[in-house]
Amino acid sequence: MQFEMFIPITLFICIVWIVKLVTESRLRRRLSETHASEDLVKAMFQTDELNRRHSALKWGMVLVLVGAAFGLIDALNLNPDDPATFGILFGATGLGLLGYHLWISKQA
Repeated sequence: MQFEMFIPITLFICIVWIVKLVTESRLRRRLSETHASEDLVKAMFQTDELNRRHSALKWGMVLVLVGAAFGLIDALNLNPDDPATFGILFGATGLGLLGYHLWISKQA
């Protein structure tokens, strides 16, 4: 396996994460500078916490189904170059995201 290709991927992920942290801190600083109402700040923090929990649920569902897809690929003795391999992986990812969407819509 060529580990050299992980360097740019990791760099991209780190840059995106840093940009997200900077924008969130700027938003919080502006809220404190403008003396926003306590209810607004509290609602924003509660929404952030809910989004974090839902994000963990979403990616947990997706990763479990992708793991099951890899198990299915191994059980069917498919090669990495087979089109069915990609179909199973993409299908499992789509099912995970659709399952999350259905679960969230039932909650609302």
